[in-house]
Amino acid sequence: MGGKYRITGDKFPRMRPHRRRGRLGVVVVACGAVLGVAGWGTLQLIDVFTGGGGTATAAGADCSTNADKTTKTGKATNATNATKATNGTKASPSPAATGASTGAGAGASVGGVPKPAQITVNVFNATTRSGLAKTTADELRRRGFKIGEVGNASKQYDKKVAGTGILLGPAASLNTSLPVLATQLAAAERRTDAARTGPAVDLIIGTGFKALTSQADATKALTALTAPKPTTGSHPKKAC
Repeated sequence: MGGKYRITGDKFPRMRPHRRRGRLGVVVVACGAVLGVAGWGTLQLIDVFTGGGGTATAAGADCSTNADKTTKTGKATNATNATKATNGTKASPSPAATGASTGAGAGASVGGVPKPAQITVNVFNATTRSGLAKTTADELRRRGFKIGEVGNASKQYDKKVAGTGILLGPAASLNTSLPVLATQLAAAERRTDAARTGPAVDLIIGTGFKALTSQADATKALTALTAPKPTTGSHPKKAC
């Protein structure tokens, strides 16, 4: 039976089933797809978590750029000023420097007015009360003022000053010595004489005079007068 295709002998060939190569290809493709999706998701997460950092970095770069521009501008300005100074160009001083040099030359305090020790005061009595000029001059001396003449007022003012007193000085004293002396007698009238020369000022005591301004109030007023005035400028820009 079997004819010529009959298997003879005691050994038979080993028969193996056919390999399923189609299933293996499907598995490979599926694995590749899973890896691709996982990679794409990873990239999306990186973009989400690093998006704010890019904005912050850009802002920081802008601040750094502005700072660099400011530094370069300042260096250029300094270089220009140095060149002008080298070429003999006279630079205009700043207001602060001008005030400082003026105060040093005239012995003025910070506010641009002289100190009490730099003001000579003549005290004259225009009332009928005797000894008033001397006691007032002594008190002014105790408060730091220099005292010049002390005595009765001239006929021009004798018994003709109805208020607490008159502060009289040259035209140049209107904004220098007279305001300082006025801190000691706030209600006194201030006058200037254009024909008068010399730095001294007069305190002419009137019939309404009772006493000088209290030491505490006078000191407070003098401090306010000599305090440096704040300069008006633009508001500083916020830092990055």
